[in-house]
Amino acid sequence: MKKSFAVSLATVLAFCATQLSGAEPNKKTNEANKLAREGADAAKNQDWNKAIESLRKATEMDHKYSDELSAVYQQRGYAAASNKQLQDAINDYSEAAKLTPKDVRVYEQRAAVEMKLQDYDKALADYSEVIKLKPNEVRYLNYRAYVYELKKDYKNSMADSEKVLKVDPKNQEASGRKSRLDAIQAANAPLPPPPPQKKAAKTSPPPAHKP
Repeated sequence: MKKSFAVSLATVLAFCATQLSGAEPNKKTNEANKLAREGADAAKNQDWNKAIESLRKATEMDHKYSDELSAVYQQRGYAAASNKQLQDAINDYSEAAKLTPKDVRVYEQRAAVEMKLQDYDKALADYSEVIKLKPNEVRYLNYRAYVYELKKDYKNSMADSEKVLKVDPKNQEASGRKSRLDAIQAANAPLPPPPPQKKAAKTSPPPAHKP
C-alpha cells in the first residue's frame, strides 16, 4: 500500500507541475492580449503614446503583436508629419521599419518626409528598399527617377525612366522625364571640334619692277 501511495503521490505531483508550467504561459498570453486590446482602444482614440506603450509591452510578451505596434508607430508618424514635426515622424517610421522590415508603406512614408526635409540621399535609400520589395511597381521607379533628377544624376534618372517605359510604354510621367533628360543631355553634349583649316597656297612674290 505504501508503494501504491508513493506512486499516486508522484503522479499527483507530476500533474501539478504540468499544470503550473502551463499556467505561466497562459497568464502571460492573457496579459499580452489585455495589453493589446488596451493599445487598440487607445489607437482608436488617437492616444498614440498610450497605444504604443501598451502594444510595446504586448509585443515583448508575444511577438505576434509586432504588426499592430508597427501600424500604430506609422499612425503616430503620419500625425507628426501632418503637424510638421518631421524628425519625430522619421523616428516613428524608423521604429516601424524595425518591426516590419518588409512593409513597403513604412519606407514610402519615411521617404516622403525625407523629401520634405530635402534629404534626398536618404529618400533614395528608402525608395531603393521599396523597389527591392516591389521591383515592377512603376510608381516607385518614377519616384526614384524624380529624386535622381533633382540631384542632377541624369544617368540614373534616365535608367529608371527607361525601366518604367519597358513595363508601361505609355507612362506619361516617365515619357516626359525621358524627353526632358534627352534635351538636357543634348544641350550638355560637347561641341564637335572645328574642321581643320586649309593651308593657304604659297604664292611667288611678283617680279621686281625694272626702271
